[in-house]
Amino acid sequence: MSDRRRSSPWKTPEAVRTYVSGFLWLIGILIVLGTGSPDISGWLRVRLDAAGLVFLAAALIGGWNFFPKGIRAARTLKLDMNFLMTVAIIGALLIGEPLEAAAIAFLFSLAELLEHSAVVRARNSIDELIRLTPEQATLVEQDGSESTVAASELKKGAHVRVRPGEKVPIDGRVLDGESAVDEATLTGESVPIPKRVGDPVFASTLNRDGFLEVVAVTDAGDTALDRIVRLVREAQTRRSPTEQFVTKFARYYTPAVTVLAAVTMLAPPLLGMGSALTWFVRGLTLLVIACPCALVIATPVTVVSAITSAARNGVLIKGGEYLEALGGVCAMAFDKTGTLTYGRLEVTDVVPMSGDTNEDLLGLAAVVEARSEHPIAKAIVARVGTSALQNASDGGAEVTDFRARPGRGVVARVDGTEVRVGTLELFPDLPVPDRMLELERQGKTVVLVGRDGRVAGLIALADTLRPEAPEVLRQLRRQGIHEQVMLTGDHEYVARAIAGRLGVDKVFSSLLPEEKVDAVTELVADHEGVAMVGDGVNDAPALAASSVGIAMGGVGSPAAIETADIALMADDLNMLPYSRRISRLARRLVRFNIGLALGLKLLLAAGAIGGVVSLLVAVLVGDMGASIAVTLNAMRLAHLRP
Repeated sequence: MSDRRRSSPWKTPEAVRTYVSGFLWLIGILIVLGTGSPDISGWLRVRLDAAGLVFLAAALIGGWNFFPKGIRAARTLKLDMNFLMTVAIIGALLIGEPLEAAAIAFLFSLAELLEHSAVVRARNSIDELIRLTPEQATLVEQDGSESTVAASELKKGAHVRVRPGEKVPIDGRVLDGESAVDEATLTGESVPIPKRVGDPVFASTLNRDGFLEVVAVTDAGDTALDRIVRLVREAQTRRSPTEQFVTKFARYYTPAVTVLAAVTMLAPPLLGMGSALTWFVRGLTLLVIACPCALVIATPVTVVSAITSAARNGVLIKGGEYLEALGGVCAMAFDKTGTLTYGRLEVTDVVPMSGDTNEDLLGLAAVVEARSEHPIAKAIVARVGTSALQNASDGGAEVTDFRARPGRGVVARVDGTEVRVGTLELFPDLPVPDRMLELERQGKTVVLVGRDGRVAGLIALADTLRPEAPEVLRQLRRQGIHEQVMLTGDHEYVARAIAGRLGVDKVFSSLLPEEKVDAVTELVADHEGVAMVGDGVNDAPALAASSVGIAMGGVGSPAAIETADIALMADDLNMLPYSRRISRLARRLVRFNIGLALGLKLLLAAGAIGGVVSLLVAVLVGDMGASIAVTLNAMRLAHLRP
């Protein structure tokens, strides 16, 4: 992907003409101030004194930025702002107002440059991320030697070394070494992430303090960063519903205003209500005021600014449609596992029942579970630790006759003694222990550990709730998400235990994937807008069924980026309130900008018809002023931080 920035609008031929026009306009004003204000007004004539000639040149040079487009619009009867400005400049010259004609040409051209610059600046700010990827990489050859190569030449499978303070040149997986890596360029997360052997690393992220050897898992040009920039560029070109409406409205608005201006010029003189020159000037002023520049740019510059700002802070919004949709939702559904929880079991309670210590009971279970790949087994082994297991093996603990009982647990012999770890089904005729029922009512998964047919104790496990989840849900409720629903495939007692700690409004438990879709569809039928938050491809059908689908942890999951409407690049729920905040602010700014543009134009139009608003005021306030106001207002989004 090219790292070349879009060319600056301030260096284009249009910009040069604007500079020359503005310079000549100022020279003309200085001439007028130095010689006294000459009489350069008149009907269908131009006073060709020094000031008049300078103003005429300024008008023609600045006007050339839109004269060809305006003439083409008139020829095809597709009247637009270029047509309005062309008519206004020519009309001002014909009535002997070259100063106003020059002002219209220069200030309208300057407003166009400012608008274009604002959009290009926003779009370039996301392109700058590409520039953060290092140009060179340290490639490890097959014989172990190093060579410096261009990062753009790296291929999948290449081995690279990343020293402290260097940036990772390619998406890859750690083969050797440990370090903390700053992933803020992708996720917006300012705290460096610890990386060990097997962990993923991403192009453009900064290796802080350790040595890493990395194997590339993608080709250069197809990294997570490349995908993000590519999708943001596409998102910036997609029109939101409001933008589509305004564009359609402008197609009818401009011809209507042209007709109104013509009526203003012709009807009053024919009715004996004043001179033709007076009403011609008022009609021209109305044309300038009614130019739909500010109205047309109010939405796109806001949307581009919001999408770009969000992307730089780790939130990928795929278009203005989804930006508006998130700002309008009033209900939100959450997948439990991996979204509200970490999606991994951890040991919470150890209950010996036959004189063993906690460590003895855990050690006995771990020695057997070390041979299983089940999530419960991994959680028990992780609690004990690999070093403790190694010590147990070195101490002579011999495991034989290992057998997995799917859905029930595992059985093995440890130093000749039969050990069982699993559900009640592994212990025939055993009554349910009261403590087991109590732990299950707390939403925990309980396994029994038995020795020679007797229960040695219980081990309870639970999926760990994300500590930020309750506060995030409270923030979302304050932001107008009044219906919060949790969807899970877990049993009802587990689901309700988690829901009770979160304070959600509804819980749907024991759901199959297709039943999650049904639950979301039901929510959509009951609410104007529904967002679904999941952790990637497993929730894709439910994400698609919602008004706007939000995927967690997109930086490590290409599938999440592809399937969701919005992807939170970091695996961090705190980005949800930020996403909601920027979408709501964008919606408010769009509406405010449109209201400001229309309200200002209506007010000035009334003044123009009444003869109290001049051509110069019309272009300064009604056109350039309104355009700059909505542009600066939209750029506020660029500074919004999580």
